[in-house]
Amino acid sequence: MSERHANGIATPVQLAPHLRRLLAPNPSPMTFHGTNTYLLGQRDIAVIDPGPLSETHLHAILSAIEPHQYISHIFVTHSHRDHSSLARSLSDATQAPIYAFGDATAGRSEIMTQLAKHSEMGGGEGVDHDFQCDFVVKTLDTVSGSDWMLTCLHTPGHMGNHICLYSDDMLFCGDHVMGWASSLVSPPDGDLTDFMASCEMLRQQTWRVFYPSHGDPILEPNARLDWLIKHRQSRESDIILALKNGPQTITEITSAVYTDVPSTLFEAAQRNILAHLIDLSQRRLILPIESLSLSTRFQLKK
Repeated sequence: MSERHANGIATPVQLAPHLRRLLAPNPSPMTFHGTNTYLLGQRDIAVIDPGPLSETHLHAILSAIEPHQYISHIFVTHSHRDHSSLARSLSDATQAPIYAFGDATAGRSEIMTQLAKHSEMGGGEGVDHDFQCDFVVKTLDTVSGSDWMLTCLHTPGHMGNHICLYSDDMLFCGDHVMGWASSLVSPPDGDLTDFMASCEMLRQQTWRVFYPSHGDPILEPNARLDWLIKHRQSRESDIILALKNGPQTITEITSAVYTDVPSTLFEAAQRNILAHLIDLSQRRLILPIESLSLSTRFQLKK
C-alpha cells in the first residue's frame, strides 16, 4: 500500500482501529524511509512525533484529521529535528499543547554535561536547540484523551530527553528501538550507559508491539530488545579485542570494528564507537591516554 499521493502528500496508513501512521518526506541513511508520525485516537487525536519542518507534512497531518476529529495533544519523543521541528507549527495551527521531557539538554547525564562544556567532542547532529514544550512529562506520568491514555517512560540514551509512551502492551519507542538498524548513540547528546539501562528497564515488561519513529512496527519487541543488548555487548567485546593490539584512536578502532560499513555511515559509526569508549572508560575497563577528544588514544586498563 502506497503511503504517498503522486503530489507527495502522505496518506494515512491504518495500523489499528484507533491508530494511523503518516510518513514524513525525509528519507535518508539515518531516517530510513522517513519519520513516522502517529495519530492516536478516534475523536480527540494525539500526534506523536510531528516530524521535520515541512509544509508538505504539516498539510498531510491536518488533512488526515476528519471532520469529527481534532488534534488535542502533541507528543515529541525527543528533540532531534526530524521529530520535533514541526511541533510548534502544528501547535500554532491547532492550539494543541506540546508534551515532552524538556529541551535539548534535559535529561543529559553528568558526564555528558561535562564533556559538552569542556571537551572538543563534536556531536550535536540534528539537534533541535530551539525546541520548547508546553508541558514536561516524566516517568509514569499519564496523559489521556477521550478514548486513549498514554504513560511516559523516560528512556535516555539515544538522547538525554528521549521518552517512550505506552498504552497497555504497545509502546511508541521513538528512536530507542528500531527494527531496521540499531540506534545511534552520539555523545554528548547520547549516552551509552543510559541507553543500556533504558533497554534493561524496557525488558522488564512483556510487550506486544513497538511502534518506532522509523521503519515498520516491531512485532517481537522483547526479542528485539534482547538483540539490541547483545549487539552492543558484542561491539564492546570487539573494541576490547582491538585494543589488545595496543593504544588506538577512535578512527582506528572504528576501522577495525566496522569492517563493512559504507563510507556514508562511517562518521555515525565513529560516534557509536565513541559512546562505547566513554562507557568503558567510566567502568574503568579502558583508559584514555590523553584528555577526551576525537583524537584521543585509548588503551586497556593494565
